[in-house]
Amino acid sequence: MGSVKKIFFTIFIFISSSFAVTIPDDLAQEISTIPIDKQNYSIYIQSVDSNYPIASWQTYVVRKPASVIKLLTTYSAVLNLGFDYRWETKFYYTGKIRQGILRGDLYVKASGDSTLSTKDLDDIIAQVREKGIHKIQGNIVIDRTLFKVSSRNNSGFDKNIYSPYNAMPDAIMFNKRKSTFCITPDSKRAKIVKDVPDGSYTIVNKLRIVGGSCRRGRSWPRVHIKTDSSSRSTVFLSGKLSRHCGTRKICKVISMPHRAFYFALKEKLLDNGIKVTGTLKLKKVPIGAKYLFSHYSEPLESVISTIAKRSDNLMARQLFLTLGATCFAPPSTLYKSRKAVEKTLKKYHILEGTTHIENGSGLSRSARVTAKTLANLLNHAYKNYGQRWMNTLSIAGIDGTIHNRFKYSTVFGRAWMKTGTIKGVKNIAGYVEGVSGQRYVVVILVNDRLAHSYGYKLANRVIEWVANTQ
Repeated sequence: MGSVKKIFFTIFIFISSSFAVTIPDDLAQEISTIPIDKQNYSIYIQSVDSNYPIASWQTYVVRKPASVIKLLTTYSAVLNLGFDYRWETKFYYTGKIRQGILRGDLYVKASGDSTLSTKDLDDIIAQVREKGIHKIQGNIVIDRTLFKVSSRNNSGFDKNIYSPYNAMPDAIMFNKRKSTFCITPDSKRAKIVKDVPDGSYTIVNKLRIVGGSCRRGRSWPRVHIKTDSSSRSTVFLSGKLSRHCGTRKICKVISMPHRAFYFALKEKLLDNGIKVTGTLKLKKVPIGAKYLFSHYSEPLESVISTIAKRSDNLMARQLFLTLGATCFAPPSTLYKSRKAVEKTLKKYHILEGTTHIENGSGLSRSARVTAKTLANLLNHAYKNYGQRWMNTLSIAGIDGTIHNRFKYSTVFGRAWMKTGTIKGVKNIAGYVEGVSGQRYVVVILVNDRLAHSYGYKLANRVIEWVANTQ
């Protein structure tokens, strides 16, 4: 009987002290007052020069990642494509070019380039002019078949369906699917100007210009958007706007990107004396089409920096689908993209435990990952790419999603992190430089109903402990 009691006592002691065993005593003390259930967070800390962690708690427990899942997308892209990879949007034509007139269609083969924007039109127009084209007697035809995705404009992740973070991917992307217009109050009526001449949506101005200060109900217009079955939208502006307000800039997901690109390109061609007699068509580039020129994106290094620092969901989705198109025969799908990332990370023995990557971005409640997978990835990335990879992450107190975090702390400039936040989730993962100059991989995943209130505090205490004691 005594031996049985001894066994139970030993088990009790093991269970009750397991937290202290896997978390150093002084760190355990630092976070002991935070009212989050210990079973609802994972912590992993390891020197980049060691094979063993100095802290490891619940590291194989599967958690909701939110935007830290973007690390799997961006690092898989680095391994598959390289930092210097650029998206290539190819232009073709049918018919013939004679005496400066293209008697045929201009084709645009979309590549999934998430950086394509208004500023790129100058390069495209310059290349059209270099080919001696002064008139296009045909259509502008866009081939967006590289990705097989939903035709919806927004993800519907939450109620803010017209917000840019909810934008859906597409093989042809333009201005990150954002429609931007500026409202400038005049003495009697507001002046409204679209950033590009996008004829696929209309604006109905019901704003009342009033006197008084530019405050409260007189400071911003009410914006209501209605979209019909053909995905054409009408924007209704209403409410009061003080004539003393400055220009108000509205950015919403309103137009389909192929339409926005078409209207902007056609207008830019006309501005440069190149008339297009046809209209917009959506069709695959035919086999007999002749190559004209290519437009190249910013390098992958710049793209993944934007994804990580600004937690750009749309760019992450575009990159995710690019991996599907690169690793498997197009068209790319979410399934192919998942398999592409999984195949890549398994090849380098990075995945640990159950991993589910829904769409490559943080807008998912079904995505899952373990702290150990993230730690493996960060270790592998540091050993192979070092500072170049680290610099793509947000730097404490300096830029990205943690530009206001640790600004007045000893951690300032000494942490390179990716954050992730959705309801009930507050995560952060990356690197922290200790007081000794040694760098550590640090992963903190908090999935708890109190995550929004205390997850930030828990992570900060862990990160500051590493920075100040190691």
